[in-house]
Amino acid sequence: MRLSGKLRFIEAPAVVSPVLEITLHSFKLFIFCAMPLDSTTNQDFPPQPADCRRCERLATFLDTVKMRYPDYHARPVSAFGDCNAQLLIVGLAPGMHGANRTGRPFTGDYAGILLYQTLHKFGFASHAESVSRHDDLRLLNCRITNAVKCLPPQNKPNPDEIRQCNHYLQVELREFVRHGGKALLALGAIAHQAVLRSLDLRLKDYLFAHGAVHTLEDLPVKLYDSYHCSRYNTQTKRLTAEMFGQVFTRIAADLSDHHFQGE
Repeated sequence: MRLSGKLRFIEAPAVVSPVLEITLHSFKLFIFCAMPLDSTTNQDFPPQPADCRRCERLATFLDTVKMRYPDYHARPVSAFGDCNAQLLIVGLAPGMHGANRTGRPFTGDYAGILLYQTLHKFGFASHAESVSRHDDLRLLNCRITNAVKCLPPQNKPNPDEIRQCNHYLQVELREFVRHGGKALLALGAIAHQAVLRSLDLRLKDYLFAHGAVHTLEDLPVKLYDSYHCSRYNTQTKRLTAEMFGQVFTRIAADLSDHHFQGE
């Protein structure tokens, strides 16, 4: 898809209401973030994950979910947040009644509660709660995506589906680094491995462990690990708010002090 060279935005008159100004600004930001990336060169994939049906099992499952829940997003879920963020958070996949319903990562289910509370606490989000993609929540110097863009049955993507979707994560990470990204936070081992694959790094050189910080070879970014903020992990205390906060304390300190390779 290519935008016509004749497309342009007409500035609103001086008497325009503040609400309309915000709407126009948000629309411009959406268009910028949603435009196909120059680095998406594989013609076997749609430019945007929202149009992808490459994984037959996932595409068929989403069709079934859409029939059962007509009001659900039930499509691949794109990234959300600041296009020029220094922090990119990578989760596993959309949840059935969360991102798959709302169309925004970690929005509408239990997994997003601790995440957005923590982001707000550390200044990465304008609010402590993400309700829907139509609310006024903004991420600040932060962006959220998933290793797999589609809802998988039983929340378990197959290995081949993870590898297939890695194309989109690779594009996202390339753009993240190109725009000055510094910190990658992987929520769980699968997201951790997906990040490494997308950067063409060997898994055995960077083992997943909660709280681990990895300096990546020949890259000006660091990879931070955390257990996933799922209902199971938080209710069983495998991941507590304090543990999660400690990860963000390190990230915030590193971003503030510019403790990164090449700086």
